[in-house]
Amino acid sequence: MEAGKKRLSGDTLREANTDEVMGLIEENVQLKQELAELYLQNKVLKINLNCYE
Repeated sequence: MEAGKKRLSGDTLREANTDEVMGLIEENVQLKQELAELYLQNKVLKINLNCYE
């Protein structure tokens, strides 16, 4: 109720709860791992292309 009252009065900031924070941290770690894998795949492809030129 209090959060609703604050929003209606113009307060759009809210504190994230622990579950949201943990979810965002896990998503961040997963995205960083995927980015690292793509970076390595890209590097291998570039190395292989340079061998055939």
